[in-house]
Amino acid sequence: MSATHLPEPPFDGVVWALGEAPAFAAGDRVRILARSPIGHYRVPTYLRGKSGTVEAVIEPAGLDNEQEGFGRNAGAKRHYYRIAIPMTEIWPDYAGSPRDGLRIEIFETWLERS
Repeated sequence: MSATHLPEPPFDGVVWALGEAPAFAAGDRVRILARSPIGHYRVPTYLRGKSGTVEAVIEPAGLDNEQEGFGRNAGAKRHYYRIAIPMTEIWPDYAGSPRDGLRIEIFETWLERS
């Protein structure tokens, strides 16, 4: 992770556990992964493959509840991010205001830089 993606205050002075520093920061462009794993996953199908902007890093870091549900996480923590997705990204023919969008909190393992 580059220094340009370290969180801004009020997180100054935080000593992150190995691998628990946020991978993204507010303003970063991200894409929601388009995978189709077996089981119950908390990313709506209609948002997979869509792009948006990180609006906020949710603190503190949390357990990956999808992996914990299958007993596979062993306590590792990562972050949830509030992602802002324009309605035109979800529905290309959307006729409302170009300022309209959807906000959703998505776990780090579902996001990549776009």
